[in-house]
Amino acid sequence: MPNDPLNAFVPYGRTEVAGAASGPLAGLRFAVKDLFHIAGLPTGAGNPDWLRTHEVPQETAPAVQRLLDAGARVAGKTLTDELAWSLAGENAHYGTPENPQAPGRIPGGSSSGSASAVAGGAVDFAIGTDTGGSVRLPASYCGLYGIRPTHGAVPLDGSVPLAPSFDTVGWFAWEAALLRRVGAVLLPSSTLGPDLAFRRLLVAEDAFAIAGEAVRAALAPALDRLRERFRGAETVTLAPEGLEQWRPVFQTLQAAEAWAAHGAWITATKPTFGPGVRDRFAAAATLDPALARAAAQTREGIRRRMDDLLGTDGLIVLPSAPGIAPLRGSSGAAVDAERGRALAILCPAGLAGLPQLSIPAARLQGCPLGLSLIGPRGSDSTLLSIAEELFA
Repeated sequence: MPNDPLNAFVPYGRTEVAGAASGPLAGLRFAVKDLFHIAGLPTGAGNPDWLRTHEVPQETAPAVQRLLDAGARVAGKTLTDELAWSLAGENAHYGTPENPQAPGRIPGGSSSGSASAVAGGAVDFAIGTDTGGSVRLPASYCGLYGIRPTHGAVPLDGSVPLAPSFDTVGWFAWEAALLRRVGAVLLPSSTLGPDLAFRRLLVAEDAFAIAGEAVRAALAPALDRLRERFRGAETVTLAPEGLEQWRPVFQTLQAAEAWAAHGAWITATKPTFGPGVRDRFAAAATLDPALARAAAQTREGIRRRMDDLLGTDGLIVLPSAPGIAPLRGSSGAAVDAERGRALAILCPAGLAGLPQLSIPAARLQGCPLGLSLIGPRGSDSTLLSIAEELFA
């Protein structure tokens, strides 16, 4: 895309797509993660071999079409980590989008370009996908509002999958009010009726413990605001066995689903992947199916645990990330360690299929840091309203 100082947009294909002449999002410009199909534009999924071996789509993904029908205009398709399997945003083929709110640091992935485009003011809002944290983590790193909705609430038809039982359509915005307006277009009408009433605030102590004292202190004022709103809070432990034990459950299931989705193409095409992504697909190819079956059983217990904690009126609060965005070009070991800590915090909502909204609540060492809210499944519109009420 010409004039792209953020390196947020893909370097190929026509970029502008007009929306309807009127509608609730008329006059707004948005970016689309390059996993979603737009009729007449190539879908590259962050990998040149994928781009080369797949035909240009003839239909537009329903999520994108809803936004176009609401009057918004596509400003371009944005960079993603290869097949969305990373949390860093450093693409070995196309480079790393800028993080305008933390210069010299990664934007987070895999919805890296979408987050960068919003954080840098190139668009009003952007859509991405969130499987293991690919909207929530970039939102935290780039100082944005970002939501992973209830699993299945927004259709993923017409997009490149990674792990379908975790994949969701998410979106970013600078303002809570705009995040809610986009949600009113994307979310089904069944979630937009009378708001659920959150009555219990649940502070996830084990998630805060992973993030550490500096993060806890930075987020304390925002947490106090929530405590005041709910007239107190209850401290809870999400995972009695430890969130570090939930992380491999997520990783095992993600790997099994990713290989089921792409193994045949990888075997036939032998694509060139960058480090990290290459290693994860190589490990997925040899995954013991018995491990995936055991992980699926464990997941059911995790889902019940989260549902029991939340009930119909609970709201879990936790850090969106274990810290600020790492420096660009950090060593593999450092990146892997931070990825592991991030996944431990991010995996509960994904394993349980619950909505989670990240709020740009603080700064630490001059960099953005997000606070997250997890609600019961189907409470998406209430989460969006709470964010606008308390943090706008």
